[in-house]
Amino acid sequence: MKSNNEQVKIKANFNLAKVLVVDDSDDHWHLIQKALKTCLPEVASVRASTPEQALAMLKEWETQEWELPKQILLDLYLPDRKDGWRILKQIKAMPAPLNQIPIVMLSSSTDNYDILDAYQLGVSSYLVKPGSYEEWLAYFQELRAYWWETTTLPPLQFTV
Repeated sequence: MKSNNEQVKIKANFNLAKVLVVDDSDDHWHLIQKALKTCLPEVASVRASTPEQALAMLKEWETQEWELPKQILLDLYLPDRKDGWRILKQIKAMPAPLNQIPIVMLSSSTDNYDILDAYQLGVSSYLVKPGSYEEWLAYFQELRAYWWETTTLPPLQFTV
């Protein structure tokens, strides 16, 4: 049973919670969206299908604390690796609080260099995309348990 302090922390994570999903695959988006709705019904999911669309959304939300996502799920191949690396670098170069949003990279790549590069460029986690809907559900149940119920997400620090 969770203590009262733990319950307060969890509730704070879910307050005005939004996840930005950056993925160019319609098929993956449908699986991700369905799994998110099942495992994280308190969290709104917003999709950007291109790096440009994601950056435009983040810039629009930059001064609107209530609009900022609490997490970004970023596909590495958008459709090429270079696109995933480019947007990751651009997000990390943005002013606070945008560059503080935890980024979980989702990729079909199991290449050790991709994984190492992702962490060196600042992702919070790297997950290899699963193959079936049941595996997506398991991923998002773990994502909920770790990112939303166990960790304390950072308060957003706006710069003036």
